[in-house]
Amino acid sequence: MPRKLFALLCAAVLVLTGCSVPSDTDNSTVSASDVLEPTSTSSEELHIELASTKSNKVNPGPKLNGPKALSMLKSLPVKGKAPATGYNRNKKFGNGWKDYDGDKCDERQDTLSRDMSKVKFKDRKKCTVASGTLHDKYTSKKINWKVKSGSVDIDHVVALKNAWISGAQQLSQSQRQALANDPLNLIAADASANRKKGDKNAAEWLPKNKSFRCQYVATQISVKKKYALSVTKAEKNAMTKVLNTCRNQKGAKVTAIKPAGNQKKNTQKKSAPKKSPSLVKGTVHPGSYCKNADKGKRGKAKSGKVYTCKYDANGKLRWRV
Repeated sequence: MPRKLFALLCAAVLVLTGCSVPSDTDNSTVSASDVLEPTSTSSEELHIELASTKSNKVNPGPKLNGPKALSMLKSLPVKGKAPATGYNRNKKFGNGWKDYDGDKCDERQDTLSRDMSKVKFKDRKKCTVASGTLHDKYTSKKINWKVKSGSVDIDHVVALKNAWISGAQQLSQSQRQALANDPLNLIAADASANRKKGDKNAAEWLPKNKSFRCQYVATQISVKKKYALSVTKAEKNAMTKVLNTCRNQKGAKVTAIKPAGNQKKNTQKKSAPKKSPSLVKGTVHPGSYCKNADKGKRGKAKSGKVYTCKYDANGKLRWRV
């Protein structure tokens, strides 16, 4: 049979039977199990997916929109380092992270969320951070961080031990705890760089990333201004040298606190002055006996001189000088 005739016969059969040629783009089948059975995603993973935020790059650290940092630096007291005697991070600055701003999330979580991009959370209230990307200001590294990776620390820009030896000993416990949890003094940073910094001041350590040094120093100055802390002469010189390269660099808008470390002493009631013994009526005779009722009282002699009724060497009450 000729090929053309065979093709025509086949086409006619298809039309008569109501069949159609399968489409190349619809080659999948859907079963009941595909519709009814959910994927094996845990509730925590689901929360992370739902709470994903911020895809753009962010600049870590607090915002500095106050007066010029150089002017603020000039107002800081210059002193030598106080002895570190008595320093204990947990006892003097509080154990663990606190909720400084009252948003029901501790400041470690708030700082991770503030300083990283592509942030994902573990919980629906967007409090506990699960992962994120940090464009680290200390080293210029891009760090893809997740919980327990150990690659990112929350650094105290003014180290707590440095605060202790530059005036924090005069702060109250609550003021020191505020300093340890104040967002102004916190920044998410490369863990290795943070640990190299330790408790060093600006004369002893500066970020490897030179373009960040102005912001770093201005933040330290702002913290020290707010919490009535001092700088050493070498520290002030190092800060000035950095800020001379960026004289318009601003610090934070802060109000200096009044150290309240001796508050209990200041609020103690002063002991009332002792009342002078009352004078007995009439005149007294020096050396003469006096009554038990007059013990400790004073009396005037004819000469105008005042005598006190007290015991003599023999245990007798007499009017004596």
